[in-house]
Amino acid sequence: MPASDFSRRRFLGTATVAGLGTVVLSSCGDSDSGSTDNQGRTVVEWWNIQTTQPSKRLWAEQAKAYEKAHPDVRIKLVTLENEAFKSKLTALTSSNKLPDLFHTWGGGVLKQQVDAGLVEDLTDSVKPWIDDLVPVSKEAYQFDGKLYAVPIDIGGVGFWYNKALFKKAGIAAPPTTWSEFLDTVKKLKSAGVTPIALAGKDKWPGMYFWAYLAMRIAGVDGMQKAAEAKDFTGDDFVKAGEHVKELVALQPFQKGFLGAAFSGPTGEAAQMGNGKAAMELMGQWAPTVQAAEGKGIGNDLGFFPFPSVEGGKGKGTDVFGGGGGYALRKGAPKESIDFLKFFMSAESDSKLVKAGVLIPINKGSMDALTDPHLKAVSDMLNASTGFQLYLDQAYPPAVGQEINDSVAALIAGSKSPEQVTRSITQVAKSQ
Repeated sequence: MPASDFSRRRFLGTATVAGLGTVVLSSCGDSDSGSTDNQGRTVVEWWNIQTTQPSKRLWAEQAKAYEKAHPDVRIKLVTLENEAFKSKLTALTSSNKLPDLFHTWGGGVLKQQVDAGLVEDLTDSVKPWIDDLVPVSKEAYQFDGKLYAVPIDIGGVGFWYNKALFKKAGIAAPPTTWSEFLDTVKKLKSAGVTPIALAGKDKWPGMYFWAYLAMRIAGVDGMQKAAEAKDFTGDDFVKAGEHVKELVALQPFQKGFLGAAFSGPTGEAAQMGNGKAAMELMGQWAPTVQAAEGKGIGNDLGFFPFPSVEGGKGKGTDVFGGGGGYALRKGAPKESIDFLKFFMSAESDSKLVKAGVLIPINKGSMDALTDPHLKAVSDMLNASTGFQLYLDQAYPPAVGQEINDSVAALIAGSKSPEQVTRSITQVAKSQ
């Protein structure tokens, strides 16, 4: 992915955060430089969310490789499932006891931690090597011209689909418009195929539908204006909910979807990985999790962007997504920065890219991208005309949670499209 392709895209997460405000937490101030173990080594506690293979193995291998080259340092890995991580980090943020090095999606959550004085400003310490990374990958972690986390990946959300099940239903090509998408759902149902796998219990996968529809109808500029005004009650956002409602009316999801998680033997990823559903709307990590939670469907797995909406202001090439990075608590050991430099080097990044784990972030590892699934997402990103950060990360936590909760209620039939927009607006204005 040439850097020039990335520079064409607008990354709106940072701008929307500023528009919605933040919650002020008490600052922990500078803490000590880190603990030592019984061997006298400096301990860097590293919280990550790599719970599936090969990521879990690769992260551990990189930690060991660094320890081998730096025998006076111990990298203590703490690996948590996505939702458990969010819950525990929220609790630690409230008590001002963040880990030395921890995963972040940037946006609103990181902005709160920054404003509370809990996170290290990395601008100067990474200056010698940060330009080795793809420019747009850093945007979600920058506030007022300063960098507060180092990106490790970038990606986007789209539809993963089962080519064999599409063929069974007589569908020749993936849909490109919303009306075609609804027709695709109908054809799959008529063929006895579950059209869409959804983790209703986890809520955030359902949010992707409303968010993308809002993007397609309001456009990325409309999303930004709504965030800055703290007002999502406009017609475009109501229409997004109405489109979600018309999809739900077709009963496209698997039996028991409201109680299904993303991972686990009966979760969304397993439904796709075991060939029991034709589609899921998910990010670039989907193939890896599908294979880990199910059998995997091999060459039958395909990818297509979220369809455009007829009459909408947004383009079909606007992408909803984000990435992940690592931030440091205020006063974390200096070895934490050195480890990040090692972890994001071209050599290290190439290993992760070749394993099919990440889309390249280091400019020197671009040639390592051979995985067809990640390349499909990379191609979508390269062709993108606009970019919106995940809503539950772009906005302050309370707003992101309300979006997840309200859209989940819409999908469950307990909230109307209008009620969804009013609820989100009410929480946004309270921030």
